[in-house]
Amino acid sequence: MSTLVGNLGMIILIKVDHRLQTPMYFFLKHLALTDLGYSTAVGPKMLVNFVVDQNMINYYFCATQLAFFLFFISCELFILSAMAYDRYMAICNPLLYMVIMSQRVCLLLVAIPYLYSTFLSLLITIKIFTLPFCGYNVISHFYCDSLPLLSLLCSNTHEIEVIILVFAAFDLISSLLIILVSYLLILITILRMKSAEGRRKSFSTCGSHLTVVIVFYGTLIFIYLQPNSGHYFDTDKLASVF
Repeated sequence: MSTLVGNLGMIILIKVDHRLQTPMYFFLKHLALTDLGYSTAVGPKMLVNFVVDQNMINYYFCATQLAFFLFFISCELFILSAMAYDRYMAICNPLLYMVIMSQRVCLLLVAIPYLYSTFLSLLITIKIFTLPFCGYNVISHFYCDSLPLLSLLCSNTHEIEVIILVFAAFDLISSLLIILVSYLLILITILRMKSAEGRRKSFSTCGSHLTVVIVFYGTLIFIYLQPNSGHYFDTDKLASVF
């Protein structure tokens, strides 16, 4: 309920308050939407599993959950990158900020991640669910994620493993690189500021975003960029909570 009310409240507030019609809040609205999306893809079924005797999930519902989860997770990576770029423009180029970060540019910076994430989620979901499952169909997780599902497949999973690894590496590294470069330039600009108040204000606008980046990227790198020999699903489940 706190996730639902918090994210929906943020989306509605940004939508109705004309003072919040700025690029920063535009990206924050879409960040709240992706947070709401992947927590809703996982949360309701997980809560049902706490109270029923048998924790079962329908085959097609599992595929749907995986597709939506991958879609929203991938979107969040690139929206966090767009937010870092937005903060870079606001702090390092304040005079040109509203010119460069126009409504068209902002729409483009969220439209591209949505389209790319749709392609990615459908590709991985279709690749996994067109392969045969057999034997002991127990998913070692509290939702349908790609890596636990791979262990249940009968056929050779090398191709889909390579696809997941390549896309996970590309998504994480490219988006994280944008964030790191943006914050490096922001840090250089802040250190050059003569006003202590200006430095404090600049740091405060970036602090919450950096916290999300550290927790989000830390857990995803831990889960998806490990070699197969290093995977322990119990620790993956713990990391997934974060």
